[in-house]
Amino acid sequence: MPRPKTMPDGEVLKAALKLMHEKGPDALTFASLSTASGLSASTLVQRFRNKEELARAALLHAWDELDAKTEGAISAAPRTPGGAVDMLVALSGDYGGIEAYAEGLLMLREDFRDPLLRERGRAWGERLSGAIADCFSEKAGAPDDIGMLMASQWQGCLLWWGFNPTETIAAHVRKSLEAFLAAIGLPHR
Repeated sequence: MPRPKTMPDGEVLKAALKLMHEKGPDALTFASLSTASGLSASTLVQRFRNKEELARAALLHAWDELDAKTEGAISAAPRTPGGAVDMLVALSGDYGGIEAYAEGLLMLREDFRDPLLRERGRAWGERLSGAIADCFSEKAGAPDDIGMLMASQWQGCLLWWGFNPTETIAAHVRKSLEAFLAAIGLPHR
């Protein structure tokens, strides 16, 4: 079968992300992406210049997808404490098991290494924690920083799930966040 002559960058970047998730970020090369996408390595070099630019473009594409998913979860959640839980459960996704989740953590390592990607993470955290805070009225007695506190609890419970993945990630996240709200004296309904 002949190689395709063109493929939109979005599809190429999805193939790059899939490769990075399946085999780790270090497995992304022009040769491996050529095999995965069907485009020639020289075509990929023309588009992305070098491996670092290719990896950055793929990870920025992943951030774009997470931003869109976040906006969808924010839009769908009622502005209640339970809505904040629902929002974070929706963002927890279905990693398909512990191995896929562990590979995802390698991607996070790459985000930490690059200042531009770190900035995307900072901005995303600010947007998410603000949306969480909006789910708590001032009368609810929530701490001023409830958004970041709850986002931090959520990220922690994802990590703890990784050590004992005996239930679905959604069930674990919901249970953990509801226990967190109860512990600080806030209703989750």
